[in-house]
Amino acid sequence: MHVRRLGELEAEIMDRLWAWQRPATVREVVDDINRGRRVAYTTVMTVADILHRKGWLRREKAGRAWLYEPVRSREEYTAGLMRDALGDSQDRPAALLRFVEAISDEDVEALDAALRAARGEADAGTAPGGRA
Repeated sequence: MHVRRLGELEAEIMDRLWAWQRPATVREVVDDINRGRRVAYTTVMTVADILHRKGWLRREKAGRAWLYEPVRSREEYTAGLMRDALGDSQDRPAALLRFVEAISDEDVEALDAALRAARGEADAGTAPGGRA
């Protein structure tokens, strides 16, 4: 499945819903965004509906309003972007090498732990830095 990068307002909406980890109304999202910048209720409502039609949000009627919640996690979204970026490369091993050379030691440890977990190795449950 191809994952398209979210637009700016799409990402703002998703970021809030991922962070809140609960269903929320458009009014809640608008009020939170308006703390930093002005955005119209109808604009957020339209973008939330678009995210729903794209399969990013599910919604349930709550009185006169819709409650929205993410269908996929932020981690699934990020992994999809990474898969797509890797798929665009003509030399996947070289792309992976450049990626690993550019990330922090902590991220290298996290990647190593993820690879061990994917392979079902016994020490895969150990977090970076040796913490379980």
